Amino acid sequence: MAVDEALLKILVCPQDRSSLALADSKLVAQLNARIDQGTLRNRGGALVTGPLDGGLVRADGTVLYPVLQDIPVLLVEESIEITTVALSPLPSAV
Repeated sequence: MAVDEALLKILVCPQDRSSLALADSKLVAQLNARIDQGTLRNRGGALVTGPLDGGLVRADGTVLYPVLQDIPVLLVEESIEITTVALSPLPSAV
């Protein structure tokens, strides 16, 4: 994922105006695993169906804004709550 450093410095969370940082690859991989299993929903309640190229994490570490094709999607309803998703184990395959 390539988000320009100058752009990253000016981007803020649209909900609370806090800073954003690049998500680490482990978190993105974990979220993509949940997408593959069909268990990841965004904050708008919709099932996330396509893989994430990366993400921007809000300063408090609770929300990730997806990056798709190197474009940050800074819409609150498209963001992903990561506080419980990242900590809980993946559901087992049936």
